[in-house]
Amino acid sequence: MSLRPIDLETVGTGQASVESRDLPIGALPLACEFAVTERMRADEPVVEVFQRLADRLALRKAELLSLMVYGRLAAYEEIDRAMHEALGETDWPVTFIEGASCDDLPLAGVQAFAISGRSVSRIRLGNRIVASVYEDGGARHCLLGGLGPTAVLLRPPAQVQQMFGNLESALDLAGFELADVMRTWFFNDGILAWYDEFNRVRSAHYANVRFRTGSLPASTGIAGHNPAGAALAVAAWAVQSWDGNSCARESGSPLQCPAPAYASSFSRAMEIDSGGWRRLLVSGTASIHPDGKTAWIGNAQRQVDLTMKVVGAILQSRRMNFGDVTRATAYFENPLYKPFFDAWCAGHGVQGMPVVSVHCDICRRDLLFEIELDACVASATP
Repeated sequence: MSLRPIDLETVGTGQASVESRDLPIGALPLACEFAVTERMRADEPVVEVFQRLADRLALRKAELLSLMVYGRLAAYEEIDRAMHEALGETDWPVTFIEGASCDDLPLAGVQAFAISGRSVSRIRLGNRIVASVYEDGGARHCLLGGLGPTAVLLRPPAQVQQMFGNLESALDLAGFELADVMRTWFFNDGILAWYDEFNRVRSAHYANVRFRTGSLPASTGIAGHNPAGAALAVAAWAVQSWDGNSCARESGSPLQCPAPAYASSFSRAMEIDSGGWRRLLVSGTASIHPDGKTAWIGNAQRQVDLTMKVVGAILQSRRMNFGDVTRATAYFENPLYKPFFDAWCAGHGVQGMPVVSVHCDICRRDLLFEIELDACVASATP
């Protein structure tokens, strides 16, 4: 779930923006899809974050496709009220995750996926909207969010199975299948205690799916409580090309082995080429050696440096760079490690990258940093 091609002031130049921008006159034509990143500022009410988002949507005459919210669970009611005050009735999927701010604020930030000039269909499962469907001229897209199990008292592995059932039900209502999914986000409560079990259940479920891309979805698996008290919450992106062939394909990592090599069922990155744009969706990436083992154990600065080198190599392999990034989430095991990431960005001239920084556990105890991101450039064959 991403895209902010319309918000790139310079495409492919390495000049990252501050949160979001519009293309200048004479540059690439505006895309219908975009993403907006808003971070909470010190000494401002929560509602101001959502009001800035609302203003940007109004300026573009756009509507939300999906919303990711990273904040303290203790502040959930305050954040929810602020969201409704600024944006009105929730008519889109919302994935709320306890991703604590590294600056001790109630809200770390929000990531909004939006569209202008296109019709949007909403998918309801029970009493909630869980998906938005739209077309971009080359494919149908389905963005899903806020999904989880129905029975939160089951053991976590059983909740994963039930979550997949609910995900597939929502996809079916939208006219999609699990085989169309090419990007997932799993936010697992207490991930360190049961990540191996999660991977076993996910792998077993995927074994029965013939993904249309021919590859496992790109994915993020990270810690995060959710308002329902479930073992996990999921968001996903599914795509159907009009010509029957897949418009998405796996992109490998030049500096890392495939994740299935160490029994984790996801691809390092997926690329979608449709509607005149190439979107690269890079999975949650951390400091891992080519053999799958953690690198630079105990050294947060080195882990940040290696992780960004790995991500940079993925971008370069697809003829992109950090100036093409449209959305990013940086995860820190300890907020004291954030200055290492800030210093890396400043040293590489991308301190304006649209990133939300979150304090949470990562899927291994010895991993101190992880980042996921999306990038976008104009397609050579619109």
